[in-house]
Amino acid sequence: MEKLPMTRAGHSALETELKTLKSIERPAVIKAIAEARELGDLKENAEYHSAREKQGFIEGRIKELEGVLGLVEVIDPKKLSGPIKFGATVTLVDEDTDEEKTWQIVGEHEASIEKGLLNIKSPIARALIGKEEGDSVEVRTPGGEKSYEVLKIQYI
Repeated sequence: MEKLPMTRAGHSALETELKTLKSIERPAVIKAIAEARELGDLKENAEYHSAREKQGFIEGRIKELEGVLGLVEVIDPKKLSGPIKFGATVTLVDEDTDEEKTWQIVGEHEASIEKGLLNIKSPIARALIGKEEGDSVEVRTPGGEKSYEVLKIQYI
């Protein structure tokens, strides 16, 4: 199986979510199912069906997280340097609008555009890999062609 690159922060977040699901969410839904069973007829018991559905989601997410965590290779960006690669925090300027953006290139299971965490498999990240400060990057996005200039590369 292929190892999944992930930062220490991303790994910790997934471990925390798994621990919460196992120690808080799972026992709570088991209790809710038991309480709903006590109400009688299960065919027309909305609380029971809702709790069973939630249990299915929780168990599925636990299995998914355990699978992902079993394949993770934690990479510490602080030990890296040079051209853009996994873990780099990159500041770019849009050559059309002069808008600056800063993203960290991370693994797919920790990516969040809202938090500035860019999936390494995204078109922008793939175009940035190997580039250096001052380089111009052409990226084909769903919204059309974009041109960026790499302003700064940090490994923090």
